[in-house]
Amino acid sequence: MEVFYYMVFGVMAAVVAGLELSKTNKDRINTSSSFNSFKNNYLVVFSIMMAGDWLQGPYVYYLYSTYGFGKGDIGQLFIAGFGSSMLFGTIVGSLADKQGRKRACVTYCIVYILSCITKHSPQYRVLMVGRILGGIATSLLFSAFESWLIAEHNKRNFDQQWLSLTFSKAVFLGNGLVAILSGLFGNLLVDTFSFGPVAPFDAAACILAIGMAIILTTWSENYGDPSDSKDLLTQFKVAAIAIASGSKTVSYVSPLSLTQSMDDFSDEKIALLGAIQSLFEASMYTFVFLWTPALSPNDEEIPHGFVFATFMLASMLGSSLAARLMARSSLRVENYMQIVFLVSAASLLLPITTSVLVTPSKVKEEGLSLTCSIQLLGFCVFEACVGIFWPSIMKMRSQYIPEEARSTIMNFFRVPLNIFVCIVLYNVDAFPITIMFGMCSIFLFVASILQRRLMVISEKPSAFLFFSYSQGEEWSPMKDRNSEVDPLTL
Repeated sequence: MEVFYYMVFGVMAAVVAGLELSKTNKDRINTSSSFNSFKNNYLVVFSIMMAGDWLQGPYVYYLYSTYGFGKGDIGQLFIAGFGSSMLFGTIVGSLADKQGRKRACVTYCIVYILSCITKHSPQYRVLMVGRILGGIATSLLFSAFESWLIAEHNKRNFDQQWLSLTFSKAVFLGNGLVAILSGLFGNLLVDTFSFGPVAPFDAAACILAIGMAIILTTWSENYGDPSDSKDLLTQFKVAAIAIASGSKTVSYVSPLSLTQSMDDFSDEKIALLGAIQSLFEASMYTFVFLWTPALSPNDEEIPHGFVFATFMLASMLGSSLAARLMARSSLRVENYMQIVFLVSAASLLLPITTSVLVTPSKVKEEGLSLTCSIQLLGFCVFEACVGIFWPSIMKMRSQYIPEEARSTIMNFFRVPLNIFVCIVLYNVDAFPITIMFGMCSIFLFVASILQRRLMVISEKPSAFLFFSYSQGEEWSPMKDRNSEVDPLTL
């Protein structure tokens, strides 16, 4: 294997270790022992859930190919997974808000275990069912757990800044260290012990079962809106209106028994957040399909597992940087994320830039070319931006998405993402790779512009008079959830 791969991996590992070991008091957040216990429990569970997901990822395509399916059939299976996440994600997200986030997390484990079991069958229909189940599980993984965490964090009256610590650690472990260890463990099962390509899925099912047991015994239930006054369709409408207009209607009863309605606030924070997330994640998932042909344009042999581990190290580096940034109360997430989006856009422009400056070779090369070496470094920068993105977007979602429909709205955010990924998968061979990278770069540049807009409007305090009154109680002023300003002082 090329020495360059070892050098990049070694530098990444050294930088990550240096960042973690060199943290000062300014980079740390002082917390309570009860919070640390709560945080560690969540991190253990989330890491187990991510291990169950990461174990499967590298072997899905390989398993289907060993069953004799061609590229077209495998592509349809992948499209079914993303399509399932798009169609059923909003439904399971709404049910999580209404029936309980803990139940939704347990459901994730059960559904994903069933999906793993289907991998034992070589029948296309059974595998299709498994992909549909996997799509539903993915929607729950990226909505129910975060929704449970935020609601439980608030229920226990922990400091809001402490959330950023949990988010950054969850990304550092779940999307970094656990991903690397899962890849190595999967390689051990398939290649070293020769258990076959189904072995990682069996291991994932066992790990998910352990995680489910921990959830059942240590987690309490919380809800978005458990009332029977809202059916599923009503929750969809509430979430759609919140995303589309960012406005809510507030009803109050005055001491004179005059019932009125007025707009709580009308801004586009939620819609902007959803657009930013969709644009970035669309670029991220497209990158997953593009990095292999970019680094091996003439089918050169590249160490996929080692490159993947390097990318995960870069992601860990990003999450470690995010932890330092969010530990500073004077620095707002909305400010630095526009720079992150610009850097990520520039990093994905490298394949286009190198193809213009250096004439691409059509001959299979023995080693890693200079062009591919530069692209590999650029891709590591992009993965570092991914590592910063995840805890930062989680922090912004905790601030702007209303609690009563959190899971529903988060899954609505994934609808345009899944549509785009399905289109890309269906037309993956229709466009040159440089066009695809250019499109991703444009998406990220647009995300930076939208982030700038979000930063500007989030700095404007929105306040209003909101009075609650019921028989036998005194009516009292309440604060705008998005403002620190007491309405009575306006």
